[in-house]
Amino acid sequence: MVSNACFLSGLRKIETTLEGNLQDAWRPKHVYHYIQWKNIEPDFVIDVTGCIDKKVEAVMAYSSQFHNPKSKEPSSPISSKNFLDSITYRAKDLGRLIGVDYAEGFTVERYVAIDKLDDLI
Repeated sequence: MVSNACFLSGLRKIETTLEGNLQDAWRPKHVYHYIQWKNIEPDFVIDVTGCIDKKVEAVMAYSSQFHNPKSKEPSSPISSKNFLDSITYRAKDLGRLIGVDYAEGFTVERYVAIDKLDDLI
């Protein structure tokens, strides 16, 4: 859906408005996909060591959706304790692979380009 929306947003013949003003056609250069449920091999990995606590805090802002042993709601894939643990153990495993404490993996639809090899060092 996101990829289709990105394509459509760049078409000049589709007119959209924001607060009564006609918007210019615009399309992002890249779309990066966060890996959620599947064990997909990421196309690139980013060190998130400095913000892993903030990520967990942000996820827990929706705590009613997650594991609560006292809940009477039906169980779901995200209501298990394992799901909450997976937030950090997945990041820890990807971090291990790139030599940092925590990392986040993403997939892309197009190749990621760099200007020079030194940018990777």
